[in-house]
Amino acid sequence: ANSSPSLSILSMSDKPQLYSYFRSSCSWRVRIALNLAGLEVEQVPIHLVRNGGEQHSQEYKKLNPLEQVPTLLIDGLLLTQSVAIMEYIHDTHPEANILPEDPKVKAKVRMITELICSGIQSIQNLSVMQKHSQDQVERMAWSKHWITVGFRALEKVLENTAGECCVGDKVTMADCCIVPQVYNAVRFSVDMSEFPIISRINENLSSRPEFKAAHPSQQPDCPEELK
Repeated sequence: ANSSPSLSILSMSDKPQLYSYFRSSCSWRVRIALNLAGLEVEQVPIHLVRNGGEQHSQEYKKLNPLEQVPTLLIDGLLLTQSVAIMEYIHDTHPEANILPEDPKVKAKVRMITELICSGIQSIQNLSVMQKHSQDQVERMAWSKHWITVGFRALEKVLENTAGECCVGDKVTMADCCIVPQVYNAVRFSVDMSEFPIISRINENLSSRPEFKAAHPSQQPDCPEELK
């Protein structure tokens, strides 16, 4: 009943297809990585709230059994999970250098990526908030708490790794993850004055064209009032 008519429209496209939601931080980090690699995609919007959430439709579940975004159709592959997608983008477009060659530097990038994706974002994901409470105020408090806890750890880690970016001065996969998470933090009223390094990195990155183009306000499914 919740099937989105848009799902089948773009299936004949020659471009890779990204099933995405404008404000989804997991989709957003993939959009940044795609931009850094110079990869143009066709976006297929999946509205996470309308009609109970289009990600729960029978048609979409065939693509993503966990009923989440993003999903990327590329090179004959059907890929889910944003970190796996970003790793594939790196492997096929190493010139973008979102994962450094040096094993020690690469480990730092992966560490920060997982800290954000596994240790922070997943706890304040929409499905977790919905399970926690039906009350919007309670959901906001839950997300604010866990982002604050996670950012305190992240700030400490960045003390030892950061330059202009999360790891040194070059943009990596970790930077693709931090900008959407800061957006979530602001959205859930986290006091960002507690996190000067995170704030500085976010400001440095947000002015870059690849990051600007990936911002929710620039996406085809962003409501007019949020542009």
